[in-house]
Amino acid sequence: MRTVLLAAAIAGAAVAPAHAGRTCEETMMTAVSLGHALDAGQRLRETLDATGSDVALIARQGQDLSKYQLKYSHAGLAWRAAPDQPWRVYELLNDCGTADSALWVDGLGNFFLDDPFSYDALVMVPPPAIAQRLTLALADTAGLHRLHGRRYNMVAYPFSNKYQNSNQWVLEVLAYASASEGRVRTRDEAQEWLKTAGYQPTEMRVGTLTRLGGRMFKANVAFDDHPGTLRYAGRINVVTVDSMQAFLGQRQGWTMQEVKK
Repeated sequence: MRTVLLAAAIAGAAVAPAHAGRTCEETMMTAVSLGHALDAGQRLRETLDATGSDVALIARQGQDLSKYQLKYSHAGLAWRAAPDQPWRVYELLNDCGTADSALWVDGLGNFFLDDPFSYDALVMVPPPAIAQRLTLALADTAGLHRLHGRRYNMVAYPFSNKYQNSNQWVLEVLAYASASEGRVRTRDEAQEWLKTAGYQPTEMRVGTLTRLGGRMFKANVAFDDHPGTLRYAGRINVVTVDSMQAFLGQRQGWTMQEVKK
């Protein structure tokens, strides 16, 4: 099950597949890969069921980021309306080959359908008070879109609202749920709260040619939102699953579990 939350994005999504910072290469779905995805979704469902929570942050290893000492590349928010209801994954995906994004609702099996590097997953469960606020947020479509930036950038700077990537949207929704009520309603307010709360993005060292190549040849990669002092030194700060894991691991009440194939 996959539906788009933003009606205006349906046309774009229909002509190009949606990805989370992946290439646009078309790959034929095989019975084997479909089976792996469904098995991974089932393992994830069993883990989520066992948490006793109806909402969690989940992540997958969509691509190999080991050269940056990172494992999980893409995060979403898993939610079920009631214990007898199916889990759904709320996530931001890039309209392949473009600089646009849309918010999607997926089933757990769909979360692993785009040929991931592995079928491992990470589950991060919030404490009850934050879980309650996340539940309210995920039920509020207008609120989710207030925290959504349509212009996609795989390496979006965490403290700018010029662009947004998949993990950044999840983190800003978490900021809304974690802040005192009424403090965070916009992306600017979410980013300010994250700074105050001590969130530290992942810093990647990226050479000049890589930066220029990304800007010239990929619609979904840009560096012009990064502060010049960092950009010209090749220090690219981004929201990664690892940085979210480190941040949430320091906050009271969060529990984390890996789901291995």
